Amino acid sequence: MQARKSPILTGAARLCLIAVSVTVTLGGTATATSAQRGERNPRSVRRVLGDVEMTAADSAVKMIVDRLDFDSYKEILFGLTRFGDREQGTERNAQAIDWIEAQLQGWGYETGRIHYEYTPRRAPEGTPSEPREEVYATLVGSTIPQEMYIIGAHMDGRGGGEAANDDGSGTALVMEIARVLASSDIRTARSIRFALWNNEETGLNGSRAYAEQRAPLQGIENPAGSGRYPEPKWLGMIQHDMMMWDHGNPVTFNQALDADVDIEFQLNSTMAEESAALALVLLNANRKFATDYPAVMSNAMSNTDSGPFQDLVAAVSLRENRRLYETGNRANPHWHQPTDLFVTFTDDDMRLAFNAAQTTLAAVASLVGARIQP
Repeated sequence: MQARKSPILTGAARLCLIAVSVTVTLGGTATATSAQRGERNPRSVRRVLGDVEMTAADSAVKMIVDRLDFDSYKEILFGLTRFGDREQGTERNAQAIDWIEAQLQGWGYETGRIHYEYTPRRAPEGTPSEPREEVYATLVGSTIPQEMYIIGAHMDGRGGGEAANDDGSGTALVMEIARVLASSDIRTARSIRFALWNNEETGLNGSRAYAEQRAPLQGIENPAGSGRYPEPKWLGMIQHDMMMWDHGNPVTFNQALDADVDIEFQLNSTMAEESAALALVLLNANRKFATDYPAVMSNAMSNTDSGPFQDLVAAVSLRENRRLYETGNRANPHWHQPTDLFVTFTDDDMRLAFNAAQTTLAAVASLVGARIQP
């Protein structure tokens, strides 16, 4: 498909280049100086911002973002890794789905499941399909419940380890955001759906099934006059896939000095313009609300569960590295390996993922009009 050109998209790309330049120059200089002193670098994204003063609306969002808890994120991630790699079709996958649903219900959410059939790629003709399922939960908006943003990650893994990074890191991120927004004193105007996809590793089957089944139901009140919308209209989809490892390429033992959160959209998609605008909202949210790591934008989103949505709605993916040029080019030695274990990753690695959680929660809180109310 021929990519559309527009002043908005060009402007977004220009801002992206400026942001990358500022982050690398200033962050790199600060890191080199502290390293020369033999000190651990106290990362600070706000140092790059130059102490930009927050508005009243920003302060309201910050109060919500500050409720994210690093130890809680780690505990959720550790809980997921107890089920091993959660490979689709296995008992450990089914047990992990039940555990995720129990956590969401424990925070007060009404959950649902998507059921679909899966047939392995390149399977012999006549191979019967097998039933699969995945879980989601919804925070219903107080005044505009018929519109929503989807926050997603895939809970299945592979490789024989614990799938801690791919994609326990993204699943725990979505769940930690869900935990915070479940607070009884938080209200949102619009709805938010937390989707934990299955069968990502086999070809995005779970997210494709969701898009195919639920897209026609968007914005329909059911039952009529009830004020209930089983599938609110999609305003944007934000995916999280492999969040913790940014050790350069070629890979080094220590985290890269310029480690960052990568926000990707797909330029060659029907909704490229809208996706670029959503990515820019996340980039600006990172600049205001993330505590330790900057974010950068790129336009080659690929091989992740936002793909089935990219021609239907604004869709972006947050990652540790660019999928095509870094992750797909051996930038993560633990990808689909038995070494993808909770103990493999340091607190700094996990804090990179935590900063992605700050980035997403800040952006979405702003977009859905989230506020803390007595």
